[in-house]
Amino acid sequence: MPPAASPVSHVSDTARWVAMYRAMESDRPDALFHDPWARKLAGPDGEAFLKSIPKGRQMAWPMIVRTQVMDDLLLNAIAKDGVDTVVNLASGLDARPYRLDLPSSLRWIEADFADVLSYKQQILANEKPRCNLEFAPVDLTRDDARTEFLNRVGAAAKRAFIISEGLLVYLQSEQVAKLAGDLGRQPSFRWWLIDLASPDLLKRLKKTWGKSLEKSPMIFAPEESTRFFEPYGWHEKEYRNTFDESIRLDRTMPLARFFKMLGRLSSKRSQERFKRFSGIVLLEKK
Repeated sequence: MPPAASPVSHVSDTARWVAMYRAMESDRPDALFHDPWARKLAGPDGEAFLKSIPKGRQMAWPMIVRTQVMDDLLLNAIAKDGVDTVVNLASGLDARPYRLDLPSSLRWIEADFADVLSYKQQILANEKPRCNLEFAPVDLTRDDARTEFLNRVGAAAKRAFIISEGLLVYLQSEQVAKLAGDLGRQPSFRWWLIDLASPDLLKRLKKTWGKSLEKSPMIFAPEESTRFFEPYGWHEKEYRNTFDESIRLDRTMPLARFFKMLGRLSSKRSQERFKRFSGIVLLEKK
């Protein structure tokens, strides 16, 4: 994955950005998680990216919260629900197969662009994953390639857990619908872990990062929240509000508890909208 001349020339460049946030958290004495490879994976471009975008370091907390909550939901499903396969769609520079306490028998498949996976394999060449790790070069935006890949994985799995961290927000609604349908048609795909933005959040992000991400804009933020996925067989099993989780994990914005108290004085409608402002969601197929 060659260095980018601008902050983001392609959506895959955002992987270095998020890796830097994991590196920042790992440096803390009270770190929620430890990713010893994050800084090396991010490379010089990751640090440069944080310096080039507005509020680059101040906005670390939502990404750190997202990482920790997704870790928790995934590990809980593996321990309690008999997950035999994890499929990480648009895996980027994620190092979960190396840093999480996973069963050695677990099959883990990383799916992303070929150059992204090649770069990650090069950096982690001397490291040993905790489980049975496979790399699957695939362009998930191509219908034929995505369908072939998911059919192949679905046929071999029994109880599969899908992750798409930081992916959906960069897709058009039609693309998300196609992906949800493809995943829903695989009987072995039982759970799908996503992060989900609201239209209100998207407006704020565009004000802050719109120019920095103009070549890979954030798009998907359904007004109907998780109901968007129901026609494709996916139903909400668990929704974690990012702001509430940030307070619980003590990784939050300044004056967060004060704003939370003020929120209790707002209208019921406003309170309900804020509950769905930003979340980490575990979908389940029924």
